[in-house]
Amino acid sequence: MKLVTFASGSSGNCALVRDGDSCVLIDAGISLRRIRAGLARQGLTFDDVGGILITHEHSDHVAGLPMVVKYQRTPVYAPRTVANHLLRAVPDLEDCLTFVKKDEPFSVKDFRITAFSTPHDTDESVGYLLEGSGRLGFCTDTGTVTETMLERLSGCGAALIEANHDVDMLRWGAYPVVLKRRILSEHGHLSNADCGTLACALAESGTRRIALGHLSRENNTPRLARDTVRAALDGAGHADVELFVAPADGDLELEIEPCCASN
Repeated sequence: MKLVTFASGSSGNCALVRDGDSCVLIDAGISLRRIRAGLARQGLTFDDVGGILITHEHSDHVAGLPMVVKYQRTPVYAPRTVANHLLRAVPDLEDCLTFVKKDEPFSVKDFRITAFSTPHDTDESVGYLLEGSGRLGFCTDTGTVTETMLERLSGCGAALIEANHDVDMLRWGAYPVVLKRRILSEHGHLSNADCGTLACALAESGTRRIALGHLSRENNTPRLARDTVRAALDGAGHADVELFVAPADGDLELEIEPCCASN
């Protein structure tokens, strides 16, 4: 099982999860051309993609969806509230849209997938647990860490989690006060320090590979995010956990091995 991020950040998000012949995308926040190019780098086309899992309707997660729906007709999966937002923006989506219920597993090809709530500044936002030959947790766009998130992510062999900003960079940066407050709120984005706390909790549950995603270009750096989370893991006795940073543009490939821990 493998995770490949094609883009991760406020300018666009899209990732591929592959397990043998089973492939799904998570979000489509970049152009159809870029998604096709990312798939081609993996020796794939849209014909190989069993579906697109949508986390929420913000443009950096769905900007490419209208063209994908127009030219590819790939099945799209989203919680009902998210789906209703998408239908108003992309009417052609209706024929290839499937509603998913949070905390109720569903299948796409050989994947068993469960959506779970994340607290973000939209009517509904979710992360996903994907189970196949391994277990992957995928969770960005969350202002805080909840018990539901911990329950779903626990025991994953690998996880991609949000390390959006450094608090000091954000507070002293150029963003308007209103935007700073939104990002720092419990329905905003996860800081590097809070990501470190989440990473330690996952390590305790058996996770051995963690990717940091959705980094802010203005309020974070890959090195700062990595160093902050690495220090938290090492300080908690988890020096054996491998840590990666998903680039804003460009591929991160992460192999997902089976994990003996269970939910």
